Amino acid sequence: MSEHACTVVDLGGTTLRIARYDADTGAVTDIRRTPTDGMARHPGAPVPELQNRVAEQLASLAAEAVRRHRSGALAVAFAGPVTADGRIVTAPTVWGARGEPLPLRLLLEERLGVPVVVVNDLTAAVWRYVDTHGDQAFCLITVSSGIGTKIYRAGEVLLDPEGHGGELGHWTCDPSPQAPLCDCGGRGHLGGIASGRGTLAAARRAAQADPAGYARSYLGLAAPDAELLDNRVLVAAVRAADTFATAVLREGIAHLASAINSVFTSIGVRRYVLMGGFALAVGPRYAELLTEELERLGCFGLSPQDIRRMIVLGEPDDDHGLIGAGRLLTARAAARQAVTVT
Repeated sequence: MSEHACTVVDLGGTTLRIARYDADTGAVTDIRRTPTDGMARHPGAPVPELQNRVAEQLASLAAEAVRRHRSGALAVAFAGPVTADGRIVTAPTVWGARGEPLPLRLLLEERLGVPVVVVNDLTAAVWRYVDTHGDQAFCLITVSSGIGTKIYRAGEVLLDPEGHGGELGHWTCDPSPQAPLCDCGGRGHLGGIASGRGTLAAARRAAQADPAGYARSYLGLAAPDAELLDNRVLVAAVRAADTFATAVLREGIAHLASAINSVFTSIGVRRYVLMGGFALAVGPRYAELLTEELERLGCFGLSPQDIRRMIVLGEPDDDHGLIGAGRLLTARAAARQAVTVT
């Protein structure tokens, strides 16, 4: 068993990734990907069945990896709210509707026989950026198939013991009865409107409302049938400064900017790190549009120059959860060792 290696997992609604984390170098190696055995593969299956499938898949792959890595601990970054003792509260992108809490940490420890840490995927990802921003409080925002947030301040991620907090993607920003549906089943949630998936749906609705405008746009040329439009084309259109696509993206970004403004005015966080497949695919243009909207709204007490320093892009890869989980596990081990020595 290596004292300097652990096994880390990033379990999302689409993909389960597992890797070896080296505490000495901070690098992840032996990254292996497999489709998550959740609702994406078994649409319509009952929540308890999906929970069992995902738990069994994770336990089997983790047990194999722990042996392969000769690691003495496992850290899991999970796409959903997680309690302080490692119970999964709900997982909209993994098994959809809310089911009974799943005691994932206990299940894995019984199966693997090694210490296990289970945290929300963004809680894990935060730890990748802690050293980058020093003692400065920051909010990590992921914009991908959904939207998630976590706030780091004074050495910890701000969450209550039952896992509440950091779910800005489920803030109701559109209370209208016809608002878009979220994966969790609610309507008008930020994630259902401003995520990559939500923006794509908005582009298709815009094509129906303005077929002539759509036909003239980059989107219409690349995908004449709007129902065949995908995020790859949408991202390319925004990067090419297409007016139609940019207008669609701005609508969702306006809601995200309003959410960020609320966080700032509530607790004064002035740094927002963007990650997630959709935001990072659009790249600097996404940060520019979000900053423009924040400037338009204004942030109480901040100058335009201050606002322009609020938004930064995260690292352009998808290793946030894996690296963060490894750093979190290492930090907790160091803290336990310090207490023991004291």
